[in-house]
Amino acid sequence: MTVESSAARGTRRGGTETGGDAGRTARAAESPKPARRATAKAPAKTAAKAPARKAPAKRTPAKATKAAKTAKTARQAGPAAPATPAEPQLVQLLTPEGKRVADAEYDPYVADITPEELRGLYRDMVLTRRFDAEATSLQRQGELGLWASLLGQEAAQIGSGRATREDDWVFPTYREHGVAWCRGVDPANLLGMFRGVNHGGWDPNSNHFQLYTIVIGSQTLHATGYAMGITKDGADSAVIAYFGDGASSQGDVNEAFTFSAVYNAPVVFFCQNNQWAISEPTEKQTRVPLYQRASGFGFPGVRVDGNDVLACLAVTKAALARARRGEGPTLVEAFTYRMGAHTTSDDPTRYRSDDERESWEARDPIQRLRAHLEAEGHADEAFFTALEEESEALGRRVREAVRAMPDPDPMAMFEHTYADGHALVDEERAEFAAYQASFEDADVTGKAN
Repeated sequence: MTVESSAARGTRRGGTETGGDAGRTARAAESPKPARRATAKAPAKTAAKAPARKAPAKRTPAKATKAAKTAKTARQAGPAAPATPAEPQLVQLLTPEGKRVADAEYDPYVADITPEELRGLYRDMVLTRRFDAEATSLQRQGELGLWASLLGQEAAQIGSGRATREDDWVFPTYREHGVAWCRGVDPANLLGMFRGVNHGGWDPNSNHFQLYTIVIGSQTLHATGYAMGITKDGADSAVIAYFGDGASSQGDVNEAFTFSAVYNAPVVFFCQNNQWAISEPTEKQTRVPLYQRASGFGFPGVRVDGNDVLACLAVTKAALARARRGEGPTLVEAFTYRMGAHTTSDDPTRYRSDDERESWEARDPIQRLRAHLEAEGHADEAFFTALEEESEALGRRVREAVRAMPDPDPMAMFEHTYADGHALVDEERAEFAAYQASFEDADVTGKAN
């Protein structure tokens, strides 16, 4: 398969790390030729034989009024939408039926993958989906205040997450449960914030996985700044920042693009385009495919099949390798679909059709890899049965862990606000303590009466 890049990829080395020149040669050969514009060849005329131009006709008052109304209507309607371009090609290594297809540029990044590693990717996706389903159920039971499901996006997250090295840094949004799994964060720790018992639940320094970010797009600036620091330190690690198609319209994201390009920061921007920014479709966000935006900032962009875990692994490996070589940022657009609601407070049936969801269910990332494993004889029924038992055990463990979480001390909200304390915070703490004590006094008074 082929992919359109929005900017030159820079100098590449041969061998398994970069794919050499074979990818570019094959890609150029397979790319469709642009259609030629039809031009009418008029016979050459001499100045003497050129017909005289007619004088412009005078407008009558009625015609002038009609023209003014037409111009006013056009201004109110805004600029005409451009013709819809053909759907861009994307990197794909596994078809929806699970058939392995070749890609000269990205095959080298997964050429040495073993059957055991393929089973590992499948296990990652299954367990992540089971955890996600349990979290959704817990919210419906009143155990969590909110939950953002990743249903349908497992391949994009597991593929990109497994492409990172231990010394790389990850800056997530609030939906990267699969990436957190790849980085070794305990799934139960992800739920503390959604239950309202802590401000994060894990130490970012332990796994090089930052806390979830609720503010849309701000993590891309954090990632860019950290990547700029890596350059100054002389390290060869890289940074990856996750965001969605809706966040691509945020100013923070575009500022991050600008800074990362200007300072040649070793950062990969991984956009999971699940096609719905809550209830807003992608066509309301942009008039061009998202990955093509990178060209305006001066770095390459690539679109990958976000439901193909193997392609996501290969493309992210390539982008991270490029960053480590000092060649700057890359925008990866993982073209996928959010099969569930935006969050548990959302009702997707109000703005999208069942037919649309059903068409994407046929491209399910887990079923795709399972079909490949079965066709190649890489997994038997015993493997799938054991994994099903493991996933149920994970669900039980998460459920028990959430229900056992202790309620936080209400006074803890005033801790760790300022390193050296603050007079206003001290005043607020005292007022809140008095407010809490008033309930205890009321209980004592009630009992005495």
